[in-house]
Amino acid sequence: MRVLFLDLDTLRPDHLGCYGYLRDTSPNIDRIARQGVRFDQYYCPNAPCLPSRASLVSGRYGIRNGVLGHGGTAADMRPYGKGRDFRSQHDENGLWYQFRKAGFHTASISTFAERHSAWWFNAGFHEWYNVGAKGDESAEEIMPIAARWLNEHAAEDNWLLHINFWDAHTPYRAPASYGEPFAGQPLPDFYTPERYERQKSMAGPFTLQDQNMYDGNADPRYPRQLGTARSYEDMRRILDAYDTGIRYMDEQIGLLLDILKRQSVLDDTAVIITSDHGESMGELGIYSEHATADEAISHIPMIIRWPGGQRGTVDTAFHANVDLAPTIAELLRLPAYEEWDGKSYARTLLTGEQSGLPYVVLTQCAHVFQRAVRFDRYLYIRTYHCGYHLFDEEMLFDIQNDPFETQDLKDRLPELCDRGAHLLSRWVEGMLQKTPRLADPLWTAVQEGPPHHCEGQLAAYCVRLEQTGRAEAAARLREKYPEEL
Repeated sequence: MRVLFLDLDTLRPDHLGCYGYLRDTSPNIDRIARQGVRFDQYYCPNAPCLPSRASLVSGRYGIRNGVLGHGGTAADMRPYGKGRDFRSQHDENGLWYQFRKAGFHTASISTFAERHSAWWFNAGFHEWYNVGAKGDESAEEIMPIAARWLNEHAAEDNWLLHINFWDAHTPYRAPASYGEPFAGQPLPDFYTPERYERQKSMAGPFTLQDQNMYDGNADPRYPRQLGTARSYEDMRRILDAYDTGIRYMDEQIGLLLDILKRQSVLDDTAVIITSDHGESMGELGIYSEHATADEAISHIPMIIRWPGGQRGTVDTAFHANVDLAPTIAELLRLPAYEEWDGKSYARTLLTGEQSGLPYVVLTQCAHVFQRAVRFDRYLYIRTYHCGYHLFDEEMLFDIQNDPFETQDLKDRLPELCDRGAHLLSRWVEGMLQKTPRLADPLWTAVQEGPPHHCEGQLAAYCVRLEQTGRAEAAARLREKYPEEL
């Protein structure tokens, strides 16, 4: 058996044709979706990049594995502690090691481990290829290695190749020679000149005036990435740049599939397509970043074409990325690791039987401190540090009817806020009971200071807000976080 694992950074499912997007961004991904199972409510429970992949490979939520942020104590895996064997039991029961245990030769083409000093990510790979740009590389730097590997090994049996593409991650970097494939094409109805006018004065990193996080500067190395959106047309350019990155990445995927086809192994190769997190495109006023614990960031694609499995089916149950490790173990007929938090959905792939979660808890500790619960058609968000966006402490959105999170319903539906708060509290208590004597890393992060991407930024950002007509927001932030000035 052969497995091609496509790890596509920062990919929103609703910007893919197979998930209903109106633009033709993903013909090759769509083709695999038609041949396999598409999961419609799949989530990264810990965002963004580092904590998401920690939960993916460990099969454990960040509250238990320790990784919830991009800096400080909560950026490192918790040590196993007393009882650790000669080699870590957690490493040897991670996602990639499942393939090793089943006799697979495993290889990865990814700079993720070096980007975040997350060397545990490579546990279980026989080979690891690092192009050396720490996540700043484009697909044309990855493809020669990937193509060479497949041309040399595709016809062999029992291999796993993991490939990490970054082209949908900021800064949007598709080569200038690729052109503007979406210029002038329609956008979803949400994006109107009126929307631009309502959002242009919002405060916070990666709002329309501050596309360079805390200022409006543009990097000449990345001409597709705006520093500030001065008009509705600039807002359109943000969407175009993101979609162009997806389309460019999808074309590289098509080239990989062509190699498998030429080697006469495409139909017998399992293909797994997923992402670490999504990307804000106007939700909560944020564009071009993955800074919150909301639907835009936490909802991710999961498409699996498994030989002998279901074809052209859709699963609508809730799942989290911690579920993949136990799923792969069951598919490969291996025992489950007792420390996994995830729940296998192997039967969904093989028989179509749906067996998901009643709700999913989401956490973000890199740009903000937030926890959220995605249940029924609702999203409840609890904010402990707003990352300078001036979010309310509680927010409630009807994701089914308001997918762009424009109407906060907490005052109209307080009983649903109470339900979300109850589910969140019960979940945290249950997770901590599974990890006795260890603190919740969210509160460790809170005690260590502001979120990592906010450190040392507030004073200068308040000055910028005043200089750009947003003095009221500056005053509120100074009042809210005086200790950070």
